[in-house]
Amino acid sequence: MDTIDSIKRRLDGFLPGKHRILLLGLVCFLIIITHDNEYSGQALILRNSAAELAETSPVLEKDERIDENIAINAPLIDESEADSYMASEVSFDLPDNLTAPPETQTTEQSQGPDFATKVKSGDNLTLIFARAGLSARDVYEVSNSEPKSSLLSNLYPGYELEFYFDDTNEQDNELVSLNVIKNKLESVEFKKIEEGYFTANENYRQPEVRQVFREATIDDSLFLAAQRGGMSAGVTMELAGIFGGVIDFLLDTRKGDTFNLLYEEQYIDGEYIGYGAIQAAQFTNQGETYTAVRYRNSEGSTDFYNPEGESMRKAFLRNPVDFTRISDGFNPRRKHPILNTIRAHKGTDYAAPRGTPVVAAGDGRITWASRKGSFGKLVVVQHGEKFQTKYAHLNDYAKGVKKGSRVRQGQVIGYVGSTGGATGPHLHYEFLMDGVHRNSRTIHDKLPKAESVPGPEMQRFKEQSQILLAQLETHASTTRNIAQLTVNPKQ
Repeated sequence: MDTIDSIKRRLDGFLPGKHRILLLGLVCFLIIITHDNEYSGQALILRNSAAELAETSPVLEKDERIDENIAINAPLIDESEADSYMASEVSFDLPDNLTAPPETQTTEQSQGPDFATKVKSGDNLTLIFARAGLSARDVYEVSNSEPKSSLLSNLYPGYELEFYFDDTNEQDNELVSLNVIKNKLESVEFKKIEEGYFTANENYRQPEVRQVFREATIDDSLFLAAQRGGMSAGVTMELAGIFGGVIDFLLDTRKGDTFNLLYEEQYIDGEYIGYGAIQAAQFTNQGETYTAVRYRNSEGSTDFYNPEGESMRKAFLRNPVDFTRISDGFNPRRKHPILNTIRAHKGTDYAAPRGTPVVAAGDGRITWASRKGSFGKLVVVQHGEKFQTKYAHLNDYAKGVKKGSRVRQGQVIGYVGSTGGATGPHLHYEFLMDGVHRNSRTIHDKLPKAESVPGPEMQRFKEQSQILLAQLETHASTTRNIAQLTVNPKQ
């Protein structure tokens, strides 16, 4: 007001009354506008400062936050403007040096492949790449990955291929990564490093191993009893192989025989993918109990032994094929079923369904794996200098079986068939000692056992085997107690 009075006194002597009133009103109006603009400018500065502070200040922990009930000296904002003001202040992009929270981040793998397919019978790499919309040049570049992998030229039905393309290239499928999944544990990733250059890396997932206990009683056959006990066919065949040196599963098993075992099962992401090694087992046959424990010696070789360290296996298995029946035995004066003449039957015939696995009776080297006259598809194994075994009429050979390759006792070498001079699917098995045919079933008990645990390793064997035997007994005892409580619930 002092400013207005001063201006009024200065104008009194220069202008008529009406002009002085108009001019004075104009001055007052200008003063009010200037004052309002100054206040608005201060408010704008406050707002911008608040936004900068919000972006640069650290977030306060709950205990450090200012009490919302405390009054703060700040210009009042109309409620109608408050929502828009707050929204404009908190809606801001993340700075370049920050990333989104982990849960919002995505990776190429988590988004899934751009194209996936499973290898089918008759497929090759060119056909598979064509299905993915890729060219022969892509096939060439991936096939020449470093280190070079023979995997791509040996794809088997059931393998899965996952293709990942460059997301920035919308016109063509530009391959940046190929994942070949062999099974749930093994895969190979082919990754593009630069134009026309891929690298190959093998990946192996370690499965979760769980130790399980199973037991069963034979009412009909070993196979069916094991199946009722929750054991797979593979575990049952391994069990038969372990005790095959002391029990003839074709002739010796009786109703009421029992067996139990401790073995491993493998899981990936909680899903069962297969069985692992048997650790310990017991088999009670006609009242006599046989016990076997797995032992890996200091050189890395694994075998099964009884608690005294004696090998569980003979140098040869009693039967090279399991869960079958003998259809024709060793007979030097047998009448041939096709030729209708007296011709010596120098082996043992095991009748079995077509495709039943045939295993090597002992360790040795394959000297023949091809067709041979009336034998059809034949495998011959030489066991040192003294022994030889023959496996005839096979439907097919096992993977990797060829002349010159070594085999272990119990290793699958072929599958039952009816090739050559056979009237039906069966295995014709011959056993030769010093070049002379012998009855494998009568000479078996005269053959030496495999090597037992050597003296220097006996203490190590005892320490390891006692742990396994204690675990086996604990599980068996628990099962017996539960069974007893089930029968006599009042105890």
